[in-house]
Amino acid sequence: QVQLVESGGGLVQAGGSLIVSCTASGLPLRSYAMGWFRQAPGKEREFVAGISMDGRTTGYADSVKVRFIILRDNVKDTVYLRMNSLKPEETAVYYCAADPSPYYSGSFAATYEYWGQGTQLTVSS
Repeated sequence: QVQLVESGGGLVQAGGSLIVSCTASGLPLRSYAMGWFRQAPGKEREFVAGISMDGRTTGYADSVKVRFIILRDNVKDTVYLRMNSLKPEETAVYYCAADPSPYYSGSFAATYEYWGQGTQLTVSS
């Protein structure tokens, strides 16, 4: 059974940093393009960042460019999202998603086939 698992969420003060991670069982993440999405209360799920299978191509939502970094360790089969200068409005559940494609998959959620259950990030003001 395929399962993506996010970890590393928690409570952080505005302006702080946090790294969330994504691992999987039943699925070699190293063979997938990956993405991070988030969903705040009462809002639609939105794209945050994506990365190609080899890690050479990345893409970001305009709102997080420069502050967030997506990276992957294909030896550890883990994908990370490093978030800096966090804002209270970025409080959300953060999800990782996998697309069975070697290429950067972009911001369209339907492109991604597998999803984790999410990890809660709360940014306090």
